[in-house]
Amino acid sequence: MTEREKMSSGQLYNPTDRRLMADRLRARMLADRYNRTRAFSFLKRARIIKKLFPNGGKNAFFEPSIRTEYGYNVTFGDNFYMNFDCQLLDVAPIAIGDNVLFGPRVVVATPCHPMLPEERRAYEHPDGFYDLEYAKPVEIGSDVWVAAGVTICGGVKIGSGSVIAAGSVVVRDIPPCVLAAGVPCKPIREITKKDGMFEALGITLPEGAKRYIKDI
Repeated sequence: MTEREKMSSGQLYNPTDRRLMADRLRARMLADRYNRTRAFSFLKRARIIKKLFPNGGKNAFFEPSIRTEYGYNVTFGDNFYMNFDCQLLDVAPIAIGDNVLFGPRVVVATPCHPMLPEERRAYEHPDGFYDLEYAKPVEIGSDVWVAAGVTICGGVKIGSGSVIAAGSVVVRDIPPCVLAAGVPCKPIREITKKDGMFEALGITLPEGAKRYIKDI
């Protein structure tokens, strides 16, 4: 089994493996290239994103700056939007559904380090001097809004339709269709039709307009 296979499957692996180091360098170079593009360079940005995230859906949009460890361990569905200064640390797989929104400064961090200090230290192995690391996958369902400054730790699942409030730290699973917030992040309440933006803003739509809006 290669070090990449160990890494992606959540096993202990050698982060100084030459192939992994080359993969990380490639991801950083592509991200740097993307972050230097002009705002109107849509085709150039699309080509870079396809190279950096080969397992992505249609109509994705990434605001700079973006950071990722490898890129190839990220999958996202159609219509994914990622706001400014987000980081996808995809040592383990990060799976993102359709119609997902990331606010600015969202961090998805799959890497893990040992709790015991003696296990965190780098030491001499037969094939070199390094520390052992591992990672846990993250799964985000469809139609999820992850607001500004959220950190999502490895090993969690966020159910479809949920909203993660700004500044939350997600360390355990979040069920579908809830508003969740806090450090650590916990479900606050279910999301219902009463949360519709038209009702919240006190807007009454003409009957003829309602047919243009799904699930009104």
